[in-house]
Amino acid sequence: QVQLVESGGGLVQAGGSLRLSCTASDRTFRSNAMAWFRQAPGKEREFVAAVRRSDSSTYYRDSVKGRFTISRGDAANTVYLRMNSLKPEDTAVYYCAADPDTVVGIVSGRYYSRASSYDCWGQGAQVTVSS
Repeated sequence: QVQLVESGGGLVQAGGSLRLSCTASDRTFRSNAMAWFRQAPGKEREFVAAVRRSDSSTYYRDSVKGRFTISRGDAANTVYLRMNSLKPEDTAVYYCAADPDTVVGIVSGRYYSRASSYDCWGQGAQVTVSS
C-alpha cells in the first residue's frame, strides 16, 4: 500500500516561514489531486490547500490565501506547502492527502476541500508557531 510521508515541520516564531514536503513511497503513484489538511488540538481536521495534477489548479482555505502556496514537485508523487507569515493559529498537525487517480474533470472547490474526497493520508507533521 502506498504511503505518504510528510517532512519539514517544526517550531517557528510568528511571522516566520516553513516548507512542508510530502512524497509518496511509490514513485509510480498518481492521483487526481494532492492536498494538505491540518488538525489543531481539540479541533476537527480542516482543509488547507489542494492542487490538481492535470492543470495545477490550486484551492485554498480563506485564512491562508496570500500566505501559503501549494505546489507539485517535478515528480508527480510529490507536493509542497510553503507557509509564510505564520501565525500562532496555524499551529497544528499537518496532513498530506491524495485522492484517486480515477477522479477526472472535477473543478469544484467543495470537492477538494472535503476530507472524504481523499483516500490516502500521511501520518502528519507538527507545525508549531510561537507568539
